[in-house]
Amino acid sequence: MKTQNKLLIKTKRLTRPKSQWFFRFNLLMLLTLSLFIIFNANAGLPLLDSQGQRLPTLAPMLERTMPAVVNIATSSTIRIQQNPLFDDPFFRHFFDIPSQPQTRQSQSLGSGVVVDAEKGYILTNNHVIANADVINVNFKSGHNLKAKLIGTDPATDVAVIQVTPSTDFKLTAIPLADSDRLRVGDFAIAIGNPFGLGQTVTSGIVSALGRSGLGIEGYEDFIQTDASINPGNSGGALVNLKGELIGINTAILSKSGGNVGIGFAIPINMAHVIMTQLIKHGEVRRGRLGAQAQDLTPDLAKAFGIRNTNRYIGAVITQVDKNSAADKAGLKAGDIVVKFNGKPVRNASSLRNRVGLLRVGERVELVILREGKQRTLTAKIEGEQNISQLKATHPRLKGATFSNITQNSALFGKIKGVVVSSVERGSPAWQVGLRKNDVITSVNRQPVKNIQDFKKATQGASTLLLNISRKTGSLFLFLQ
Repeated sequence: MKTQNKLLIKTKRLTRPKSQWFFRFNLLMLLTLSLFIIFNANAGLPLLDSQGQRLPTLAPMLERTMPAVVNIATSSTIRIQQNPLFDDPFFRHFFDIPSQPQTRQSQSLGSGVVVDAEKGYILTNNHVIANADVINVNFKSGHNLKAKLIGTDPATDVAVIQVTPSTDFKLTAIPLADSDRLRVGDFAIAIGNPFGLGQTVTSGIVSALGRSGLGIEGYEDFIQTDASINPGNSGGALVNLKGELIGINTAILSKSGGNVGIGFAIPINMAHVIMTQLIKHGEVRRGRLGAQAQDLTPDLAKAFGIRNTNRYIGAVITQVDKNSAADKAGLKAGDIVVKFNGKPVRNASSLRNRVGLLRVGERVELVILREGKQRTLTAKIEGEQNISQLKATHPRLKGATFSNITQNSALFGKIKGVVVSSVERGSPAWQVGLRKNDVITSVNRQPVKNIQDFKKATQGASTLLLNISRKTGSLFLFLQ
């Protein structure tokens, strides 16, 4: 027993010092780990995760990309509309009315993207620089340059401006991606100047593709994204994770005016085609197929005997103009266009967009379904010299359709001009006073004889002075 007790006591004594050493060692390790965590918390996030992998970050890509996104500030002079009596000196003197200012200064902010560093070309939205007298471009580096307008296309809301780099400042351009290869779910980063705060980056994904029918622009094929886009982001960049430009931010869907996660960008493939024509011609010379189309609905697919509607999504031809490119190619009403130049046609808007982006003289291949059989047709795209109708794209004339007066010569006699063939009630055109069968004989005091004259006179104009002939007489409408 004694021996056992002695052994027990000895064992206890040996155990106690070992426990103290182990406790002190753990305490030391805990303090070391605490100091390490505190140090790293002050220094920033660790570069590696628990598996030893580097943590993802967008910083390196943005450091290369952000210098190519610019802030655009514009100023313009706007004429104030007022009663013509106030312009009469006798009237003002008789009623002791002080002189009223005839104009006021307006300023706006937006964004832009440098796409050609050597020549200084910058892509932006038409509505960012519309009516601008002065365009100032501010770069991330702090440099400020004045820009000149190269051309605008209100139908797609694309504009091109140009700056001349100084000797001590070189521009940075963003490489262009192929927006036709985008998929829903791809990551997207928006860079712009929201609310005039300065350059800001937001991230999200591509929420949808091919958005159209929104009534925002004349030609719509938008990329939808949930990357936060707000007023001031217009004209800015939508890029992928490689830092390649996939779209130009242009609009949001919101009741409050702020971002709700539904933003729209012009695909860069569309914007690049428009940019090329604006640089070359100063305007967009759209091609014309000479056919009208509507979406292929399930009911129409059933009526045309198409069983697999998932396979054949396309556009149904409803009308073919005589002697047009479509007519010469053999296209007929009732044909269903399923491919255009090798790419699927989703709907009528998709077909219209593809035709509108082609240059005059190009040859295109159309895959159609006729009476259940697939056929391939080839058409040569024509210019717009033969168009007889025009849907207004000017913001103050939207909702109106115009026709050449030669179609209604019996009704209007010898008057030369452009006929208002239809006006949507409540539209901007209706609100400014345009009515069906009005004849516009001049724009900004320049005579217009046909649709081409009218389009040229109104495209890109900040103010419009329309001389209108109406059954009740003639009048002027001043729009701004």
